[in-house]
Formats: sequence, C-alpha cells, structure tokens
Amino acid sequence: MTERLSKPAEQTTMEDIKQNYLAVCENAAEAMELSGRKDRVRIMAVTKTVPCDKINYAESLGINLLGENRVQEFLSKYENYSKKSEIHFIGGLQKNKVKYIIDKVSMIHSVDSVELAAEINRRAAAHGVKPDILFEINIGNEPSKGGLAKDALYDTAKAVSELENIRIRGLMAIPPAGRGEYYFAAMQELFENARQKYSFMSAMDELSMGMSGDYVSAVKYGSTIIRIGSGLFGARNYAV
Repeated sequence: MTERLSKPAEQTTMEDIKQNYLAVCENAAEAMELSGRKDRVRIMAVTKTVPCDKINYAESLGINLLGENRVQEFLSKYENYSKKSEIHFIGGLQKNKVKYIIDKVSMIHSVDSVELAAEINRRAAAHGVKPDILFEINIGNEPSKGGLAKDALYDTAKAVSELENIRIRGLMAIPPAGRGEYYFAAMQELFENARQKYSFMSAMDELSMGMSGDYVSAVKYGSTIIRIGSGLFGARNYAV
C-alpha cells in the first residue's frame, strides 16, 4: 500500500492533491484485486472546508464525485464548481434543509427515518426529480451518531419503498473508530442479506463506507463508494 503523510490542509499544494489522488487510486485498486472483486469502487472527494479551486483541480485529475456535508457551505460554493461532477449529500440532514439541496444533488447518503424520506419525496415531486437515497446505519450503536439501528432497517425501508419520488440505492455507515474491519464485515452481511431477502431492497447496489484512514479495509468488504477528505486535501482540525 502506498502511504503519504498528510500535510495540514492549508499547506497542501495542487501537486500534493495529485499525488494523494494517485495513491488512493493505487491503494483502492490493490484492495480490489486482493479481495477478488470484479465490480467497481468510486472515489468521492469530501469537500468540507476545501476551497473551490482545489475541488475543481481534483476534478481535473479524474474525480467525478463530490461529497457535501453542510448545506450552508455547499450552497456558498455551488455556483463556483466546474459542474462536471456528480454531487452527493453525505452529512446529517434536517428536514427543513431538504428544499435547499433537492435539485442540486443526485444522492443523499444520510436517510435515517421515514419522516426525512417523506420530506425528500415531497420536495422531489415539487421539483420533478427522483433522487437516490442510502439508509445510514448506526452499525456500532453509538449514541453520539445518527443513523438507523440495524434492526430498524426492514421496517424503515419497507415504508420508504412506498414513496414514489425516491429510489433506494443502498446503505451507508461510519463504524466506531478502531474497529473498522469488524463493522465493515457486519455492514457487508447486512447489505447482502437485505438484497437477497426483501424485494423492496433487491435493487440496492451502493454500499458507502470507508474514509481516509480506513478505506482499504472498506474496499475489502465490498464498499462501492469511499469518502476521502483529508487523504486528498490534507489534514484538518477535525475528522472527516
């Protein structure tokens, strides 16, 4: 595995971003090969606190998927993006903020209630769009994190499947620190079991898990979207 020291974000140059991206591509490809996977994994550039010039440069390298955490910050940057990439919303989303992003993102990773899904559905209908959603699973049952309990997935997904203006595409999780392998395996099992057992989840094809510090392990356990922030743009003062 290729390892690179992560500079503070404010010191990261365009060349650093290029080398970081190449390292992530190499490591992800190696993990795919070692695990015998023949499908694909997408590299998402997580853009929280990153200036637009660096985001647009990352796109020029080949990144075509951006992950947005904060509604207000996203809206302040949106008009300055090069508009080439697909944009997903990955942060916690309040119902009253859905209206601001519904026509700007193609997927929402953080759906954790029927009520939030219903608001997404309502706003989507008003805008004539049909966004994809992922159910966020609190796989470690951590009180400090949002997301559905594993046992709540069936009932929630069944109710959400009856909404006409959204598509259920898969699951997302951020496991407890230091136990990624265990919980990535648990997420893979949950994902596969749900697809096989329940018709309303049989079309799921996205498993979003793995960040800058653990994406190699996530790829080994079937992640199709890895969310890379500091691993591309440099270390920030908080985890991404």
